[in-house]
Order: sequence, then C-alpha cells, then structure tokens
Amino acid sequence: DSIKAVTKLWKSDFSQRRIVSDFIRDGELGQKRLTSMPDRITNTVALRDGSFAYRPTVINCFAGSLDSTEEWWSKWRKFMFVDAIDTVKVGSKKPADMLAKIPRAKYPLLTVEEERISVPLQTLICAIFDCILVHMLNTLDAELLDGASQSALRAAPEGDQSWQGLRSQICHSLNLKKNDRILEILKDAYSDRDVISLQEVAGAFIERAKADKTLTQNFHIAAPVKRSASDQNSVVLLSKQRFPAGVIEDATNRLKFQDPKAIAAGDITLVRASDLFNRDFIIGSFHGDTNGLASIPLITAVAREAHRNELLILGLDANTYSSGVDGKKQDVLKFAEAYRRLKLDSCWGPIPNPEEFTTYNARTFLQPQLNKASSKAEIREKGDVNPKDFILFRQGTFNTEIVSKDNTGQREYVEEMVFPTLEFPSDHGVLSATLAFSDQWIK
Repeated sequence: DSIKAVTKLWKSDFSQRRIVSDFIRDGELGQKRLTSMPDRITNTVALRDGSFAYRPTVINCFAGSLDSTEEWWSKWRKFMFVDAIDTVKVGSKKPADMLAKIPRAKYPLLTVEEERISVPLQTLICAIFDCILVHMLNTLDAELLDGASQSALRAAPEGDQSWQGLRSQICHSLNLKKNDRILEILKDAYSDRDVISLQEVAGAFIERAKADKTLTQNFHIAAPVKRSASDQNSVVLLSKQRFPAGVIEDATNRLKFQDPKAIAAGDITLVRASDLFNRDFIIGSFHGDTNGLASIPLITAVAREAHRNELLILGLDANTYSSGVDGKKQDVLKFAEAYRRLKLDSCWGPIPNPEEFTTYNARTFLQPQLNKASSKAEIREKGDVNPKDFILFRQGTFNTEIVSKDNTGQREYVEEMVFPTLEFPSDHGVLSATLAFSDQWIK
C-alpha cells in the first residue's frame, strides 16, 4: 500500500518537477530529512571485513564509473535492492532494508501520510537526488569540452579533470588516505610535543597509530577502554621522553556526572602520569556534542577529579560558538566564565577572543541537506566558523608562552581559508601551545 502511494506521488508530483528550482532548492525536503536520512544510512557503510560499501552517488567515494544516468541507475538499483552487505552495525542486509521510518514527532513538517510511507518515499527521494547530481555533473563535463568525449578531460596533462577524476583526488586526500596524512602531520610537525590530545579518532586510526614504529617510538598512546559507538574516540599521546613510565592510571571511569548520558563512551579519555622529574599530571582529551552543551559538565567533572597536587592539562574540542544560545548552543564567553569559576585557565587566557576561530567550513551544494548549503559569500553567516578548541589547565600552574593554530599541517594557519583541504584533512585546526611553569607554582 505504501509503495502504491509513493508510485502515485511520483507520477503526480515528483516526475513533474524541474530538477533545480522544484527539487534541489526545495528546503522542505531537507527539513523533512527525506534526502539526508537515507543518505546517512546508505552513503558509506562500514563492513565487518574492515572495508566499506558505497552507494553509487556523486557525494561519496564510489569507485565505479558513473558516465551516464543509465549506467548509474543500473548500479544504484543493484546496490539498494539486490545484494546484501555484511555490515558492522546491523549484520547482513540489503541497503534498502536498512532504512527506517522517519518520525513525525522529531520532524514535524512531515505529514501523517508522509510519515506512514516514509520508507519507500525516502528511497524515491534519494534516487531522484542521486540521479540529478549524476546528470548535472556529466552535463557540465560535456559543456566544458563543448560536447566532446569525457576521455579528453581524463587525459588532460594536469591529470584527470573530469568530475569523477576530481572527486577521486578529494576522496584519496580526505577519506582513503586520511589516516596516512594525519600520521604524517603528527610525525613531521608535532613529534616535539610532550602531550597531544586527539578527538573524533576512528578505531582504524588508533590501530594504525599503535602499529606505526616512528610514532610509538616517541609516544605512549592512550585510547578509550570502551570505544565510541559512533567510532569517534578521544585519544591522548604522551611523549616517552617526558613521561617515560607512560600511563599510571586510566581515570576516565572515575568521572562523576549529574547526567551520565551527557557523555558517551569514547568522548573523554583521562589518564594519570608522572614526568621524568616525578611531577604528577592528570591529562585528558575530550570532544563535545555538536552544540557544546556537555562541555561545562565535563570540565566540572575533570576539575573535581584532579588531585590538588596534580598538574592538569585538558585538550578539548568544546564545540563552543562565537554567538551561542542559552540551552541550545554553548557560547564561548559563557564557557570561559565556567572554567574561570572552576579555577581553570586556558591557552587563550581567561577571556578568549570570540573570533579566534579554529573551524572554518560550510556545506556545499553537493550534499543532501540543501537547506543548509552555503555559497562562498555566505560562509561566515551559514558555515561553521567558530572558536571551538581549547587547552585548559589550573590557574597559577602554567603561563602560555606560545599559542598557535595550524590548518596546513605545516604549523601555519591561513586565516579565512576553508578547510579541510587536500593537504589538511581535518575540519578543526591544530591548536598548539608551549606552557611554562608559573612562578607561583614553582614557589
């Protein structure tokens, strides 16, 4: 019955729409999650053998040819409806069977009928979206060559300049070779650091890091005992020269929260260590929720856990915003008020500059939530341009001698440059500080 209803909608509505003004620019489709929900589930699926299955679409790392909508359609139907894939999360299923009803309670713009038929409806919308993008980019390729064959673009002296060639370059830098590049940056640019806090680290990267001889020669690697369900883990690297004994205790499970559900497994790693001068440290890495509302409860718990004689260093993606909204998005200056109340200081000082951005990116139009897409001129207005990252320590223990940012992987920061880039695969800049023991602490 629901498939018949969707077939009727296709014939009476969606098949009659113009592809840009009536579909691509239809903000309601984004707000109802009819495009983004099926994309989230089927775009890139982790498999039990460690590989990934990619839906045939423009907006992922699908490696097959998509030279025409006819070729795309054949591959798309086979992926969605024919072959079962052995997934990490839900076992062996066909991708179409992984889709679930979209709840009207959460997305109230959905009608009662749209909620009822939301599984086949989102399947249809996802297919239309993918088809339009394939058609548009193949049309643009043809127009660039005045109607000539795509093979000429692919044989260009500067490399494959077709949309599929450019996408392949992006996928290699930001996805397929991302772990290689991050390891390269850590080893080449930051091997002199005593403490490194990493956030949103995939389990595959943790295993790669532990197997890297150069990295493990220089650092102890402390990863969460219980890994993140979303594969976004916080990790601490300790210099073997500064902390020869490594981790003395994993203190993560000792943290106490008013709302235990506010912090998920893998969000925080907190360890105790002693340096070569027998000074006691408690060192952490944390990544907050998207809106930063867990950041104050977290630093409160860490400050309570730190013993009076311990030197606290906490590197965190606090997900704070230049202009927050009470109860919805964590304002950076109100976050600073909180850490000052806890007798903490930061590498930015007691009052951070709300325009000392550590993120600078925005959604393009090649993604399914088109109501959130941004032109270049709208990046500051609609993008994620915010002061999100901090290094915290107790007041009176350290002075910040040097603080710097990096969005190139070469210990340099280019202001107003959008990143990730092909050379720098993170959407947060590296935040680095040189801390000196304060006279007050020495006394």
